[in-house]
Amino acid sequence: MASIIEKLITPSFYSQKASGMMASAGNYYKPMFRSGSVTPLWHFMVVTSVVMYSSNYIFHKGHNIQASRNEKKIALEEYYEKHGHSGHH
Repeated sequence: MASIIEKLITPSFYSQKASGMMASAGNYYKPMFRSGSVTPLWHFMVVTSVVMYSSNYIFHKGHNIQASRNEKKIALEEYYEKHGHSGHH
């Protein structure tokens, strides 16, 4: 158990994992680039889209959407308190 924690704390563990990932990615994509395949382009486009939309939601829209939902919830509670809550209309 202690050795796992030590691995997670040391930066060399992460640098070894990153260099291993880069080597395996290079071995995977290098033949595709040389043969002119479009697969690396599609992979790059998908990764870019996922990162872009995720970061946009996490850092911008997520907060605004939650604030808007909370504001609507409070407004509905006030409305129901003043006018009553009548089933499904």
